[in-house]
Amino acid sequence: MPDIWSIFTRQSDAVRWGVTGLGGLAVLAGAGYAIWRVFRREVSPEELERLRREKIHHTGKIGDGEIVDVDGSVILYSYSVAGVEYMVGQDVSAIETLLPEDRMRMVGPASVRFDPKNPPNSIVVCEQWSGLRLRAVSEQTQ
Repeated sequence: MPDIWSIFTRQSDAVRWGVTGLGGLAVLAGAGYAIWRVFRREVSPEELERLRREKIHHTGKIGDGEIVDVDGSVILYSYSVAGVEYMVGQDVSAIETLLPEDRMRMVGPASVRFDPKNPPNSIVVCEQWSGLRLRAVSEQTQ
């Protein structure tokens, strides 16, 4: 009966080099991952929100909606997609300079951009686009 361990311990030079190469590759991949984790740039929440707005601006569909209320730097609006009604709030604190001083002028009809794969993910205003339909300011006569 042959010695079973001798079958596993007999290796050609090609097998040894192959196993050594795979081991070295695994060590390099692990070291590369560790270096990436240490030196990667953390993305701030503000940057993530800007990237979300930009993505919806480029890939989103446009639909009709209505701005219901403006509460500080949050615009509350509603719209429907495929018969489903959505009520969403967009924090616009990062782009407040793009909004009118009289925020109540924004209340009323608006265009909404939404992600077709995830309709609750939507915007009414971003750096490159605005769905706001501002109401005219009525002149007060004295």
